[in-house]
Amino acid sequence: MKDDEIYALYAAGEREKAFNELVKKYGERLYWHIRSFSCSHEDTDDILQDTFVKIWNALPSFRGEARLFTWVWRIATNQVLNHIRDVRLRNFFSPASEVRPYLETLESDPYFNGDDAQKRLLAAIDKLPPKQRMVFVMRYFEELEYKDISEIMHTTVGSLKASYHHAYMKIRKEITGD
Repeated sequence: MKDDEIYALYAAGEREKAFNELVKKYGERLYWHIRSFSCSHEDTDDILQDTFVKIWNALPSFRGEARLFTWVWRIATNQVLNHIRDVRLRNFFSPASEVRPYLETLESDPYFNGDDAQKRLLAAIDKLPPKQRMVFVMRYFEELEYKDISEIMHTTVGSLKASYHHAYMKIRKEITGD
């Protein structure tokens, strides 16, 4: 079902059906978008659930000024950024013995089956500042167009290209040691 059909359902009063169509259309892609920033399946599920609750609550205020896709992605991206901020804040105030490094958490996840190269890449990506990491993941892994990322992150295409380039160079340096 197309985005405009989903929104038309919602506008016609069939809110639950529209929401179910939205979940069906974007649920799996959103899961993997969020999973790119979360090192555990459980955290990803929690963030995804929070994202859909936020979408449900915000649907009445959706005015159609942005495409439904970019609006949904923006909500998910903000939820991820909030989660990253909360985790870093918790880790800052937690004793060092309670903080599990990203790679250790990733390796203990039964859903991760990557090789050493993938682990090094993910560890390098994890060291990026959150917004650079967002741009890199959305462009490199999710293959979103800069125009779409621009709408999601409310920034210019030029700024995104610069962020992507800087992220790429940092990752390359981290992996190759150059």
